[in-house]
Amino acid sequence: MIRESKADSLGGGSGVHVFLVLWKAASAVQSYAEESISELEMCGSDFAVLEALLHKGPLPVNEIGRKVLLTSGSITVAVDRLENKGLVERRAHDTDRRAKIVHLTKEGRKLITRAYADHAADLERITSASMTMAERKTVIRLLKKIGYKALEESKKVKDQPAEVTRKVSKGRM
Repeated sequence: MIRESKADSLGGGSGVHVFLVLWKAASAVQSYAEESISELEMCGSDFAVLEALLHKGPLPVNEIGRKVLLTSGSITVAVDRLENKGLVERRAHDTDRRAKIVHLTKEGRKLITRAYADHAADLERITSASMTMAERKTVIRLLKKIGYKALEESKKVKDQPAEVTRKVSKGRM
């Protein structure tokens, strides 16, 4: 096998180059998205919780966490912050006394409805200024393709015995 030089691995469509471009683009778009909601004086995870409730309706705390990619501890803290601001409330689950369902309050629904419309317009503005509709569809398809493959490969590694995983991660297999 021929080893690529460091310079070659960072260009020409190598896996490393694809990762770096994807990482930098995601960081730039995330910064743009955060700026879009900065007037709300809330972090992106709190906005994501409100947005999930707006579009999915009332949800159990743990399900919100899965949807917005927050750990169980982080989602609890986020819901606590939003509850303290009067934007959400926890209610008892109809059939499971252990579970709490998070609902938007009237104030929370009003805030996120307006804020989401403004945020969506900001994201549309940057996307339409940089891509055609055909390019958007291509980007979405390709990002899903690499994302699903990475998830699949990650699960394979997690399912292997610890000794095999260590050997693979050190390049000895």
